[in-house]
Amino acid sequence: EGRVVSDKMDKTVTVLVERRTMHPIYKKYVKQSAKYSAHDEANIFRTGDVVSIEECAPISKRKSFKVITDPATLGRELTAKAVKEVAVNTAVTKAKASGKSGAKKAAKK
Repeated sequence: EGRVVSDKMDKTVTVLVERRTMHPIYKKYVKQSAKYSAHDEANIFRTGDVVSIEECAPISKRKSFKVITDPATLGRELTAKAVKEVAVNTAVTKAKASGKSGAKKAAKK
C-alpha cells in the first residue's frame, strides 16, 4: 500500500511505498521508501490517493505493477466515463481469471 505522488503520465501513476525496518546495529526503526510506476488503465487515480499495487507481467520497460485498489473507496466523485471503464475492466479481468472464454461477452454488458 502506498501513496500516489505523480499522475502526469498516461495510464501510469507513481506510487511511493514506505516501510519501517530496524537498523541492525542501533536497533532504531528507520523509514525506507521506494517509488514504483504502476498501471492505471482508466486514469482515475490522482496525486494523494492511497492505493494498493500488485506485481504483474512487465507492461513496459519500467512498469511491472498494477493498481488493484477499488476506485469506490477513494471517497471522491468519479466521472461517469471512468466508472464505466472500471466496470468493463473489472468484468474482463474476472472473466480472464476464471478461465472462461466469455470475456468479450462480459465486457459488452
